[in-house]
Amino acid sequence: MFAPCLKFHFSLCTFCLCCEVEGQNLAADNVSVIEGETATISCRVKNNDDSVIQLLNPNRQTIYFKDVRPLKDSRFQLVNFSDNELRVSLSNVSLSDEGRYVCQLYTDPPQEAYADITVLVPPGSPIIVSREDVVSEGNETELTCTAMGSKPAASIRWMKGEEELTGETTVEEIDERLFAVTSQVRFSVTKEDDGVSVDCIIDHPAVKDLLAQRHLEVQYKPEVKIVVTYPEGLTREGDNLDLTCIAEGKPHPHQINWMRVEEDVPPHAVVTGADLYIENLNKSYNGTYRCVASNTVGEAYDDYILYVYDAPTTIPTPTTNPVNTQDSRAGEGAPQKIDHAVIGGVVAVVMFAILCALIVLGRYFARHKGTYFTHEAKGADDAADADTAIINAEGGHNNTDEKKEYYI
Repeated sequence: MFAPCLKFHFSLCTFCLCCEVEGQNLAADNVSVIEGETATISCRVKNNDDSVIQLLNPNRQTIYFKDVRPLKDSRFQLVNFSDNELRVSLSNVSLSDEGRYVCQLYTDPPQEAYADITVLVPPGSPIIVSREDVVSEGNETELTCTAMGSKPAASIRWMKGEEELTGETTVEEIDERLFAVTSQVRFSVTKEDDGVSVDCIIDHPAVKDLLAQRHLEVQYKPEVKIVVTYPEGLTREGDNLDLTCIAEGKPHPHQINWMRVEEDVPPHAVVTGADLYIENLNKSYNGTYRCVASNTVGEAYDDYILYVYDAPTTIPTPTTNPVNTQDSRAGEGAPQKIDHAVIGGVVAVVMFAILCALIVLGRYFARHKGTYFTHEAKGADDAADADTAIINAEGGHNNTDEKKEYYI
């Protein structure tokens, strides 16, 4: 390249030529391509003065000189050639094609620009391996996921349902520029995890939506529930009792037993599989009845507390109505209920009437005083003795004065 600033006495023409050469700009871009696909290399020139453009491979062998391909590799094809650009495609790219390609502009001195081709190799299909195929609730399981032969090394994420898990990852170079990635994850399982999917998700620039999936198989002890089939309401003396034990687990419970806590089951109770039947209840059967179900994981139970109430009492049918014997407590023929409120009202009215009568009589006698008269024999007071007074009194009524007394 010329240096016009060093020789001030150069002619104007020479100075302008130097400026024109310096104004040329050669550029190229790096390329990333997936193995097996096509890469495109573009050599671009700004302000070209008809200088020759050529493309060299990483071994500096000429691929294209202007629009001529000296290299005997037909995978290279000319896409565009002009004064400002040389564009070449490389099909069916392999890992051996990776490297630095040179765009060269024949000036004095020559200019160069570089295009680095990076070949991406996607990993193979990931593989999940489980330490055990079936795990019991409460225990820990371990899953391993491997992604082989990628470039660059892939990254692995874990998802259990909607929950993200954290794994331990190791990277190993298995071949020149190829990697194997392995990730392990450990977690404890519950019965709710049965059937849940665990995903090993591969993140790599050469591939999308690459994952492996495994569904968990979790065994758990039974869940037990007692259902009263009969009666629907209270259990009373003389009734029958029918209980059903519903037990679900994985694996399915292989044994269901009925027992009476701290006592023996009534001798005439009938156990048929998951059903317990007791007829003609009485209060001696009161207690806690337990259904126990078990499988290979464990056992569980549910309790039913029996309390026998008195038998319902019935009102005797009146002898005056021997035809009507139904006692439905709600329909025709039911004994009439005594309305105590009406009786109380009648009694209150009678007592009030009696009280009013007594008040009226009392006021009447208070206003009307009673009188009476006595007729004593005249001269009885003057008699010398009692006999004389009696004799005088017996015959002296006509001559006696009327004497009046008042009694209050």
